[in-house]
Amino acid sequence: MSNSVIENKFVAYLDNEDSANISNPIHSTEVANSYGFSGPLVGGVTVWGWCTDTILQALGEDWLGHGWSEYSFRQPVYPGDVLTIRAEQVRSNGDIEWEISMINQGEVVCVSGKVGLNNAPWLSELVRPNSMKVVDDVENKGLMALESVEINKDWNAQKITFSSEVNKDFLSTKQLTDNPVFCGDFAVAHPSWIAGWPEQLLRHNFIIPSSMHTRSKVQFHKKVPIGTSVIGGAILLDAYERKAHHFANFDVLIQDQYGEDVAIMRHWTIFRIATPEERVN
Repeated sequence: MSNSVIENKFVAYLDNEDSANISNPIHSTEVANSYGFSGPLVGGVTVWGWCTDTILQALGEDWLGHGWSEYSFRQPVYPGDVLTIRAEQVRSNGDIEWEISMINQGEVVCVSGKVGLNNAPWLSELVRPNSMKVVDDVENKGLMALESVEINKDWNAQKITFSSEVNKDFLSTKQLTDNPVFCGDFAVAHPSWIAGWPEQLLRHNFIIPSSMHTRSKVQFHKKVPIGTSVIGGAILLDAYERKAHHFANFDVLIQDQYGEDVAIMRHWTIFRIATPEERVN
């Protein structure tokens, strides 16, 4: 294998209790089966997070503090899938980038993406929310619905301290890694923890029975060490229907306690999953 191609293997696992009584039950066998899937869907940012060690092999730790990624989920990943994580070096406008793919045991490409250092070529397209006002408990949250959701509206921000306890819990469930960068008293936040903020903010502001993350663009500006207070805010850009699914497209800004940008990202998710009957019709 050439220096411009890196491959690693990974066996997928379910990163939550297999129960319909979780915050996003599409990640349970019972609910996923009811929507026509053969098993529980592993969470998108968890799946993408499994690429991290491969990306660090390609780009180094600088990627965590000033790098970018964009990725799309093309097919579901189920527990037990044997994934080949492949990084291939390419050039775009003179810059070195790496194309990332996650391919299952059936040679099906489940995830495809691209990563690079410094500022992403699409960074200027992202929209910063006007308000980062933290609301700990959002009262009277309503069901997110196409007919009532407000476009170009800031959402209530949320604040979480990235403590040792938060990190240990995350690493014991979502990313079972022993990479010293993410472990111990001097750890920094795993990029999957940062990329998980959009779905968290979605549920902070709305009642969402089930959702499916479909695509992301993420720009990292700063590493998050243990003890950092992290504030996330968002603005809704669009909500629309496609193939009977209801989608939300929104941008998220993550800052630390000093008001400095940690990351900014664009996120696409299905917030109302169509039933098999609705997809046929």
